[in-house]
Amino acid sequence: MQTVLTNAKLILEDEVVTGTIAFDQSGIVAVDQGNSSLPGAIDVGGDYVAPGLVEMHTDNMEKHFMPRPKVFWPNGLAAALVHDAQMAAAGVTTVYDAICAGTPFSAKDYRKDIFADVMKALAEGRREGVFRIDHRIHMRCELTSPDLLADIEPYQDDELVQLVSLMDHTPGQRQWRNIEHLKTYSLGNGKTIEEFEEDVVVRQQEGAANVARNWQSVVEIFRSRGIPLATHDDTTPEHVEEGIASGAVISEFPTTVEAADAAKKAGLATVAGAPNVVRGGSHSGGVSVAELAEKGLLDGLSSDYVPASLLQAVLKLHSGHGIALPEAMGMVTWKVADILGLKDRGHLKPGLRADLVRFKALGATPVLAAVWSRGERAF
Repeated sequence: MQTVLTNAKLILEDEVVTGTIAFDQSGIVAVDQGNSSLPGAIDVGGDYVAPGLVEMHTDNMEKHFMPRPKVFWPNGLAAALVHDAQMAAAGVTTVYDAICAGTPFSAKDYRKDIFADVMKALAEGRREGVFRIDHRIHMRCELTSPDLLADIEPYQDDELVQLVSLMDHTPGQRQWRNIEHLKTYSLGNGKTIEEFEEDVVVRQQEGAANVARNWQSVVEIFRSRGIPLATHDDTTPEHVEEGIASGAVISEFPTTVEAADAAKKAGLATVAGAPNVVRGGSHSGGVSVAELAEKGLLDGLSSDYVPASLLQAVLKLHSGHGIALPEAMGMVTWKVADILGLKDRGHLKPGLRADLVRFKALGATPVLAAVWSRGERAF
């Protein structure tokens, strides 16, 4: 059954127009300026209508598999379904769930304990068709892990794995170049001071050797499948050069202006955190993402650990930093879709998937009214 939304502010690639959009489960049927008087057309009262959001890196799933420190939820599919609903309620219609492979900081880290359960739950939910939105897997490869290659081996041919990032969380490097920021983060996630200090010593001793051994192996495993590769937390131009040499096409969460500038000049897409925009800065001492946007060094946004931050960041970049609304919206829709090679979504164009979000703006606060995924209501 066809849905027609009229009196809508349609956010296109380079302009916002008042018009009408018609769609069904087969895709977007028509996008026109002006209002419609057709029977059954829904007057949205001037609300915005935009493409459904495309999220390429969210850790949000982990919160539902371990809702409190050392509390592991026994029903993985149920946990995944709650995450799915939360992403839909944030306006996301395509999500690359960032699943941590390997041990990012120590053998005691909970992500290693939930890894297999998360992978199983996503496969089951996708197979049974119970998700509201489109889920894919972003394999976060923690290169400091001594067991990384063994951990990813069962999934290296998994069709759900469609994005891979190369992570180095060695204390004193990249994101955690400031050890005090890492200490605050670790203690906030349940580690004791003694555990933290022990982990730092181990990771600084073993990190470099593990990264050197794992980096090229991971690249060879996944590049042969044509999966996009991303570097993570590039801090220097040299980090960017390492990524380019490995065939990376994305620089995720660059931590400095210098790294973002080097990535852009080299032709890499830059993606950074929406929570950074909303909060006005990084929780780990990195660069201001709004500054990157103002300097023209930002291609896309990721909600990272707060799903609702995507639309909030769009409105804040527009109202507080002078970024045109279509450009800011592109950072969570068509630009990210294009970066990931998703040619069938991210734009309000006839023939594309009917992934849409309807919302209004109360100042810098987005208020969602509806979300459609492949033409069906998801929220």
